[in-house]
Amino acid sequence: MIGLIRALLALAVLGFGGSASAQGYPSKNITLVVSIAAGTGMDIVARLYADRLSAVLGKPVVVENRPGASTILAANSVANAPADGHTLVVLTSGAMAINPALFKTLPYDPETSFVPISYYVKSPFILAINPNLPAKTLPEFVKYANETKPPLNYSTLGPGGIQHLTMEYAKQRLGFEATAVPYRNTGQSVSDIAAGHIATGFVEAGASLPLIRDGKLRALAVSSSNRLPLLPDVPPVAEAVNMPDFETISWHVLLAPAKTPKDVVDRLHAEMKKIMSDPEMKAKVANIGLIPIDTPPVDGINAYMKDERAKWGALVEKLGLKGSQ
Repeated sequence: MIGLIRALLALAVLGFGGSASAQGYPSKNITLVVSIAAGTGMDIVARLYADRLSAVLGKPVVVENRPGASTILAANSVANAPADGHTLVVLTSGAMAINPALFKTLPYDPETSFVPISYYVKSPFILAINPNLPAKTLPEFVKYANETKPPLNYSTLGPGGIQHLTMEYAKQRLGFEATAVPYRNTGQSVSDIAAGHIATGFVEAGASLPLIRDGKLRALAVSSSNRLPLLPDVPPVAEAVNMPDFETISWHVLLAPAKTPKDVVDRLHAEMKKIMSDPEMKAKVANIGLIPIDTPPVDGINAYMKDERAKWGALVEKLGLKGSQ
């Protein structure tokens, strides 16, 4: 009986301590690790909501850019940070869905190293072609690609990257051939389509929109299931070819280390939901070529990321790239 009483007292003390620590959050500055370089779309959005989080939480939210090693550097640093909600990280489909299949080993586990807080942005790609090509629509492009010998070429930032996998996914789903041409940087990969050296590519909005507006690139479709606000007249692939389940995007998700107290996660999730649903914030996100979304609940984010891992993992394996890095 004495042993039982002691056990119950211990549980009560632990329960009180856990509640108190959650209620006292945050107790110091919060570090928000951004896994790619400053000035990118992800970085711009993170700094926008970091300012708002600082205001509602009453402590500075300091953005720290930690690019490198296919986002593994940032992911691993936060996976091993104290699970107290004072260190957060923004990661993408690359870190959480593609890397697990592409790399032989990872120092973090995308399934168990983190708890999601908010999935708030889609970053779609635009299927762009050189305007001298005859295709004006996606179905016309597929037909033209199938009639062209040798196959059309397309620009990519290297095997296993999201743009490469997006084109390979489109090839398999839509039934056409094209040959990858790897580039070292985004700017050259896009400008070579405009110059006619490359026929096509799934390109980032930020790098391609000026060329599209100047008529130097022709946009045929976007890879997200919904339209890109800055290109409202360009249909999603899903709509253009009547394939409702087609979507290939880089998504942005805010995460904390696993075992972060549930009260802290719930508070951050609620605050991010408010911040990202604000019309002014939505407009700012849309104006840099991204698509703001209403985050699913935490369990829904986990389910989405699990589905994405299965989808991209299967494609990586089919392309013979599993464990290639």
